[in-house]
Amino acid sequence: MPHQPARGTRLFTVTADTLVAVDFGPRTKRRPPGPYGRLFARPGTRAFTLANLLARLPMGMFSVSAVVMIAGTRGSYALAGAVTATGLAATALVAPWIARLVDRYGQARVAVPATLVAALGSLALLLCVRYGAPAWTLFAAYAATATTPNTGGMSRARWSHLLKGDPDSLHTANSFEQSADELCFMLGPVLAALLCGTFFPEAGTLVGVVLLVTGVLAFAAQRSTEPPPPGRTAAGAPAPSPSPLRSPGMPPLLAVCLALGAVFGSMEVVTIAFADVQGHRTAAGVVLALQAAGSCAAGLLYGRLRFAGPAEDRYPWCVAAMTALLVLPLLAASLTGSLLLLSAALLIAGMATAPTMITNMTLVQRRTPDDRLNEGMTLAVTALLGGIACGSAAGGWVVEHLAPTAGYGVPVTAAALALLVALTRPGVGPAT
Repeated sequence: MPHQPARGTRLFTVTADTLVAVDFGPRTKRRPPGPYGRLFARPGTRAFTLANLLARLPMGMFSVSAVVMIAGTRGSYALAGAVTATGLAATALVAPWIARLVDRYGQARVAVPATLVAALGSLALLLCVRYGAPAWTLFAAYAATATTPNTGGMSRARWSHLLKGDPDSLHTANSFEQSADELCFMLGPVLAALLCGTFFPEAGTLVGVVLLVTGVLAFAAQRSTEPPPPGRTAAGAPAPSPSPLRSPGMPPLLAVCLALGAVFGSMEVVTIAFADVQGHRTAAGVVLALQAAGSCAAGLLYGRLRFAGPAEDRYPWCVAAMTALLVLPLLAASLTGSLLLLSAALLIAGMATAPTMITNMTLVQRRTPDDRLNEGMTLAVTALLGGIACGSAAGGWVVEHLAPTAGYGVPVTAAALALLVALTRPGVGPAT
C-alpha cells in the first residue's frame, strides 16, 4: 500500500527537468470564532445555559396560564387579575430573600428546594381551580409560587464567576442573557395560550411546572460552573458584605429599573386595548411579540460590539435612545390608527430595550459585592416587577378615562423619568 502523506504537508518531486510541488493542506481557512463562539467554547457553559433556558421559559407562561385557567373556569377576569397581582406582590417580597440564601449557601442547595415549593404552589392552584375550591385558596396557592428562584440571575452569576477579569466577554454574556430573557417572555405567553386553548385550561400551568422543575434540576447538576458560596472559599471566610442596597450608585439604578418596568407594564396593557378597539384583540400578542423580537435581535448585535469607554458613559445614551424611540408607537397610534404601522413602530422601539437593560445589569453587577450577586440582580428584577405593576395600573387608567392612543404617552413618560434619574443621580450618569 503506498504511503499517504499527512494532511497539511507538502510533497516535492522531480519529473524530467520539472520540479513538482503538491500541497495537501486544506483548501479553506477556518474563520476565528466570534464573541459568542468563544463564549460557549468554555467548558460547561453550554450545559448550564441550555438547562437555564429550559427553566426560564415558564416565567413567561405562568401568569398567562393562570389568567386563562381562572377566568375560563370561574368566569371572572377580575379574580384572575387579583390572584396574579397577589403573586407578583409576594414575589417582590420573597425573591430577594431567596436570592440572599442562594448567595450564602450555593445555587444547588437553595434553588432546588425553593423550586419544588413553587411547583407545589402551582399544582395546588391548578387543583383548587379544577375542583372549585374557595377563592381565598387561589390567592394562597399562587402566593406560594413566589419562592421560584431568579434563574436568569443565577445564570448571570455563573458568567460573572467564570469571566472575572474579562469585561468584554462578560458584556457578550450579559447581552446573550438579556436576549434570552426577551425570547422566553416572547415565546412563553404564546406557548401558554396554545396549550390552554388546544388541550385544557390547566395545560399551560402543568407544562410550565414540568419545564421549571426539569430545568432547575438540570441546571443545579452543573456543579463545575457554580460560584462557590463564601463559606466554602476558605476556612475563615469573612463576614457577609452589606446589603447591595447600600452600595454606591445602586439606589438610582433600581429607580431606573422601576421606571423601565412601568414602560413594559403600560405598553402591554395599552397595546391590548388599542388592538381591541381596532377589532383585532387576538393580534395583540403578535404585536407585542414583535417588540420583544426587536429587543432580542438588538441584544445579540449589542453583544458583538466592543466599547472603549465605561458603561457609565453609554448608560444615559441608551436610556435616551429608548425614550426617543418610544415616541414612534405614540405617533403611529395617534396619527394613523393603523395596527400594522404600530407593529412596525414597536419593532423599532424594542431595539433600544435590550441595550438599555444590558447596560443596567452590567452596572448592577459592578456595584454588587461578589458574595451577594444574586441578591443584587434579584433586587433589580424586583424593581422591574414593581414597575410593571405600576405601569399596568397607570396604562389601564389612561385607557379607560382617556383613550388607548393616549395610553402610549405613559411608557414615554416613564422612560423620560428613567432618563432624568440616569442623568442627575450620582453614580449612574457619565463617569467623571
